[in-house]
Amino acid sequence: MTNKVATLNLGDQQVDLPVVSGTVGPDVIDIRKLYAQTDCFTFDPGFTSTASCESQLTYIDGDEGVLLHRGYSIEELSEESSFMEVSYLLLNGELPSKQELDDFSYTISRHTMLHEQLATFYRGFRRDAHPMAIMCGVVGALSAFYHDSTDIADPVQRKIASHRLIAKMPTIAAMAYKYSVGQPFIYPDNKLSYTGNFLRMTFGVPAEEYEVIPAVEQALDRIFILHADHEQNASTSTVRLAGSSGANPFACIAAGIACLWGPAHGGANEAALNMLREIGTPDKIPHYIERAKDKNDPFRLMGFGHRVYKNYDPRATVMQKTVREVLTALKVNDPIFEVAMQLEEMALNDPYFIEKKLFPNVDFYSGIILSAIGFPTTMFTVLFALARTVGWVAQWNEMISDPGQKIGRPRQLYTGPTARPYVPVSKR
Repeated sequence: MTNKVATLNLGDQQVDLPVVSGTVGPDVIDIRKLYAQTDCFTFDPGFTSTASCESQLTYIDGDEGVLLHRGYSIEELSEESSFMEVSYLLLNGELPSKQELDDFSYTISRHTMLHEQLATFYRGFRRDAHPMAIMCGVVGALSAFYHDSTDIADPVQRKIASHRLIAKMPTIAAMAYKYSVGQPFIYPDNKLSYTGNFLRMTFGVPAEEYEVIPAVEQALDRIFILHADHEQNASTSTVRLAGSSGANPFACIAAGIACLWGPAHGGANEAALNMLREIGTPDKIPHYIERAKDKNDPFRLMGFGHRVYKNYDPRATVMQKTVREVLTALKVNDPIFEVAMQLEEMALNDPYFIEKKLFPNVDFYSGIILSAIGFPTTMFTVLFALARTVGWVAQWNEMISDPGQKIGRPRQLYTGPTARPYVPVSKR
């Protein structure tokens, strides 16, 4: 709290509102008592100017292109850390010691199995069901199998539920893929790393030994780190809103998955890859750039710009380097990457995109990497959900632990009809 106040003049009434400061970032005007004092609400569609909660997890400075997890830059974490280490950091607030990391990784590895009856649950879906539909349904169903970790008032049960969700999500995702291609499910191998285990469950087959390629494992682990948490985005806000009602953690994460499925959120990397494939060759880039500038043309450059970042997305810088490493390791000569590189260069030097601050975001490159590894586009958002689960769980835990937490209840600006009498159908 600061000593500053914001004064609101409403007709003859003057209201002083306290100004709250965080450890970093813009100050916040506390309007919690505004309605009681003035009988007025604020109007903020999309909540673009509203802080919905207090959090110690992730900080974004969109103007400067900064992303911090518990104070650590995303660039350092993606280069020096592992997804398991970042998961521990988000859940516990500090980087783990070697022993703490080993213990945490061991605990996660002991929760990777799914209840065997869930295999039958998978077979209830059509064979061509979208993997996100399967994931959303299966995660929601977990609460029917794990009754011993749904009491949100018990910190021990919350911890167990958190570990289960992080551990089982790769298994759920891999089984969704296997079901979509008609291959048998592969059980987890706890000798492998978190990411290596997921790769084996996804691409391995029972009759053959699966070899994890280190460069691919590192690249996918890095993608998981880059997607682990991103402050109060749409899906995270959905998880918090669902959790504010007291819903069990599995239902809350299923709600987050459903929100993430939207093409404006988790489906953006798939849309970016499809756009690059549509462009096809570098010589067609100028034509598509002109189309993107035309307000009457529905075409838009996918993977450019961001709701929060008004500078270069720091995650995109890491992805640009990673995509080169993966294509080199797999000996892939993908013309789509050349299209991406030249498109980025031309857009960054075009006055229109500079003025609009349309810089490449993380989705611009991640789709190329995932496609090179072998994932179909239908799995892209599934991988996003897999990685974001730790952020959702950490945000949910933080919210439940807040004694001042209230059920989410946004208000509205009503513009419908005023009260009117009912007219019987015979007289209408």
